[in-house]
This record gives sequence, structure tokens and C-alpha cells, in this order.
Amino acid sequence: MAKKLINDPRNVVRESLEGLVLTQPGTALMKDRLIVVRPEQVVTADNRSSVPVAVISGGGAGHEPAHAGYVAAGMLTAAVSGEVFSSPSVDVVLDCIRAVTGDAGCLVVVKSYTGDRLNFGLAAELARAEGLKVEVVVVADDVAITESDANAGRRGLAGTVLAHKSAGAAAHARRSLEEVAAIARTVSAGLGTIGVGLSGVTVPGASGPGFTLGEDEIEVGLGIHGEPGVRREKLRPADELVAELVQLLITDRQLGAGDRVVALIGSAGATPPMELSIVTRAVAAQLAARGIDLVRVWQGLVMTSLDMAGVSITLLRLPDDEIGSDLLALLDAPTASRAWPGRPPGAIPHLQLVPAPGVVPEPLDATGHDPVVRAAIDAAIRAVLDQEEELTRLDQVVGDGDLGTALARGARAWAAQPVDGSGAEQLRRLSEYARRDIGGTSGPLYAVGLLRAAESLASGASWPDAFAAGVDGVRDLGGASVGDRTMVDALQPAAEAAPDGLDAVVDAAQRGADSTRALRARRGRSSYLGDRVEGHPDPGAVAVTAWLAAVRDALRR
Repeated sequence: MAKKLINDPRNVVRESLEGLVLTQPGTALMKDRLIVVRPEQVVTADNRSSVPVAVISGGGAGHEPAHAGYVAAGMLTAAVSGEVFSSPSVDVVLDCIRAVTGDAGCLVVVKSYTGDRLNFGLAAELARAEGLKVEVVVVADDVAITESDANAGRRGLAGTVLAHKSAGAAAHARRSLEEVAAIARTVSAGLGTIGVGLSGVTVPGASGPGFTLGEDEIEVGLGIHGEPGVRREKLRPADELVAELVQLLITDRQLGAGDRVVALIGSAGATPPMELSIVTRAVAAQLAARGIDLVRVWQGLVMTSLDMAGVSITLLRLPDDEIGSDLLALLDAPTASRAWPGRPPGAIPHLQLVPAPGVVPEPLDATGHDPVVRAAIDAAIRAVLDQEEELTRLDQVVGDGDLGTALARGARAWAAQPVDGSGAEQLRRLSEYARRDIGGTSGPLYAVGLLRAAESLASGASWPDAFAAGVDGVRDLGGASVGDRTMVDALQPAAEAAPDGLDAVVDAAQRGADSTRALRARRGRSSYLGDRVEGHPDPGAVAVTAWLAAVRDALRR
């Protein structure tokens, strides 16, 4: 069975809803039903004529925070849940409608899946037969599927959340059932969503995901129930992938220059905010390039598929009239839902850049150029770039996996803008690159080491003494000593061997790096891993041996 933080797979939905109600103020769980409701909206003989239009939705579980996460003032009145990826029964939906429908009536928002259409649709019919005013709006925003006899029709995806928000805000403003339903239908007509998956879904209790993908494969045109997409493609950079997805949306929705849209970028469940933000940036750029006016953009967990990695992109065209202005105001209206990603009300998306307050570097003295130092630095830079993947691999075992990429950032900064000047001046500038571009722990350590070495050289010291001064700087700032399992285990022996020549320096550094295999870390992130690091070399020490060997070989040439 796949690893999950659950108890009995048969109880995951009920227990999940109980936890949700504990964290979402103003909600309650209906006894013996998988229904989350706002208690003040439950209809009684005393309030039947005064409660506003109810807006309900629901479907199978596994899409959290949808649907129960949107039960709040300004959004849904209640949400009906089935089991994981399974539509709730007719009778449970009917119970929900009965519970919250007063004289003002009820709007049922249904995602266009066969099970949801049947169960929610029949429940609405039965409620009408009992004399309740009920309207139904079906959302089918999936642009990956065309209407044909060969399939069950377009599916309802993440865009449904925009129908929840706009209709819920209208109901909160005590508009009539006819007005609330008209708003939801306007949203449904203007919506388009496309989903892409980077991994399959593992349902609680299952032994593994419903489908598997190669390391370079993705599924395009996904539903929300763990099913594969309409086609499998190769993974490529986010900008290229988003360009394809946005074009699909534009073509299907017949969007063009001058159209006004809002965008909703949703995680499939396991996609981190960093990647969502990269996708959001790319969506905004694609729309701008086509002259389409992006007036709002929201991102986050909106309608997920359990633990799937992937993303959905939803675009909603706003009508160019008072209806469009009203719709935007409803989307901006406040809601008590903690799951809605649009708080506070959004402003027009604009990437604003302000200048950095950086210090302009002093000009270098070209008359004092030292080509030997330049050759040594260039060799060290190449070694770091050549070892990026290996250093990252080593750091994934004993650290946080960023050493190779971090050092490579500093190396690329030098490669893009190398400098000439005296040895001290070149080391000073390399120190600036280290502190600015490497970041993390390594950035300031390399920066102080290079700066101390540069100051020592400028005062007339020999290269061995300058090297030793740099190592002292690393030790002073980082607080590490030989035996702590850090880069100092390679640097300190190398500095002590410097008077004996370059070969002695490299050999001493290598022995120091090898010794870290048997050491328990007392500094850095490895110190949190205890005995797990034993048998593996410290990546920082390995990096030192790589660039020292490259410097030796360059100076020999």
C-alpha cells in the first residue's frame, strides 16, 4: 500500500471533513452525512422566508479544497461529498437541497461528469417535485475534449470554482435565484480550462498510482479523477509548455486582442507554489504577447487530484459590458473561505520592478593585469561547472542538494563577466560574485575567503600566505574546524601544505576530503543527519579538491 497519512481508507473522507470543519469558522458537518454546511443557512420554520438563495455544489472527494473548502459567507452555502472520486448519491444531494433551500430558492452548480450530472440532476428534479425552487448550472470547461458522440462530453474542471465564487457573492448580496443562476451561466459559457499532469494519482488504500510516466513524460488534457490525459508528450521548459496550453485555450475560447480575461492557475495537488508561480508568470506573458488584457490572476490549490503533480490553467472571458463589470466585482467581493486564493480583492496584474540599491564597483586598474591569476580563476570556474551535477548528487545524499547549482551560479556570473586587473583585484571581484550569486551557506564563506586572500595579496603577502588568510576567513565566519566535516577539512590541510608546492596542496586537500567519509558532521545541514552521512564525502570538501586541482593544472600550463 502506498504511504499515506490516514487511518482506515474507508474513513478518509469523513475524517477529512471533520478536520476541515475544525479549521473553517462558520461551518458544520451534517450528522450521518458527508455534507458541510453553514449552520445559519439551515432552513427552519422561522427563517424560511428570510434566508438568501442557497448555492450548493459537490462531487467526489479528492479535490480538496473543493468543494467543502468553499463553504463560507460569499461562496457556497453547502457542499455534498461522495467518496474519493465518486459522486454522492441522489438521496444525500437531496438532503442537502432540502436543508438549505428557503423561499428564495437554491442554485446547484454541477461539474460535467456523468455521475455528478445524474445524481445532482435527479436530486434537483425531486426537490422541485416537493415544491422547492431549484436551478441547475452545469460547468463543462475542459477544452481538451470536443463535443462528439465518441465521448461523454466536456468535463467540469477547476474553472467551476469561479462559478462558485461569483454565484456565491451574488447570493450573499441577496440577489434573486434567477439573477444568481444567470451569473453562473455567464461564467460557465466563458470558461476554458486545460490540465497537465507530471505524475499519476494514488488513491487511499491503493498500492500505487493509476498510471505511471517516464521521467521526461507528461499527460496533457487531464480530468480531475486520476485518469490519463488525451495525449502523452515530452516534458519541456515551462515557458514552452505554457505557450502550448494557452494557445489551446485561446483557440477554443476564440480569444483575441482586446479581450479581457481573468486567470486561475491551480495545482493538481503536489505541485509546489514555486512552480505555480513560474506557470503564472508564463501565462501572463503569453496573454500580453497576444494583446489579451489580463485583469485578474489567482493561483493555488483550487481543485486538486489528491497527490498528482501537475497544473491547470483556466481563463474566463469577461463580457465587454455592465455584465462583465458586475462579474469582476463579484469575483473581487470578500469571502470568508480560507481556500479561495483571491483575498484580498485583486488588482490588475502588473509585474513592477524597482531598481536595486547595489554599490557600483570601482574601476579596475588595467595596467596591473595578472594573466596567471586570470588563468587560474578561469580554470577553477570551469571545474565547478563541470562538477555541478556530481556535487548536486553528493549533496542530495548528505545535505539539501543545492551545492552544485549554487556554486555554478557564481561560476556562471564570472564566466559571463570576467574581469582583468591585479591578482588582488580579480579576487575581490570574484568575492563580489560569490556573495551576490551563490547565496546559501557557501556564498558568504567563499566570499570572505576570497576577500581575505585579496586583502592579503594587496598588502604584499605571498600566495601561500594569502591562501592561508583566506582559509582563516572561512573558519572565522563559519566557525568550523578540521574534523567538523565541512570544506575546512580540505582547505586547512591544503593551506598548511602550500609552501611545499601545488601537488602537495592538491594531495592534502584530497586526503582531507576523503577523511570526511568517516566523520560525523558538527556543522552545516549534514549535522542534522547523524550517522546517515558516514561513508559519504562532504560535498563542500569535494568541491575544494576539484577547483584546486584545476588551478594546479592551469598554472602548470
